[in-house]
Amino acid sequence: MIFGIGTDLVENRRLVRWLEQPALLEKYFSSLEQDDVKKSDHPAASLAARFAAKEAFGKALGTGLRGLRLRDIQVVRDPHGRPFLDLAASAQRALPSENTRVHLSLTHEAEFSLAFVILEV
Repeated sequence: MIFGIGTDLVENRRLVRWLEQPALLEKYFSSLEQDDVKKSDHPAASLAARFAAKEAFGKALGTGLRGLRLRDIQVVRDPHGRPFLDLAASAQRALPSENTRVHLSLTHEAEFSLAFVILEV
């Protein structure tokens, strides 16, 4: 059963200045996420997609990001490149049940990045 659906759209250029602010990156993104972004051919879009995923997760919960630490919502990729959310601490506790499945889809173009999250219980 679907518990919640969330989506978020981020303008890539908004995140360009974040790439030059290590303290800001450290506050919102894990070191693994930061490393992936730095390796990307399109770092601002990669960062924007990750930020959109965190926002979409909060929307799928129905609570927004209130009470969540953004670093606890980590976007990672499986060996085939498929993105998924690795949830820790505050994000894990926010799930409706311990058996909740989290589905993530990301896309980005030249100007925008989009994330879509479905929570299934």
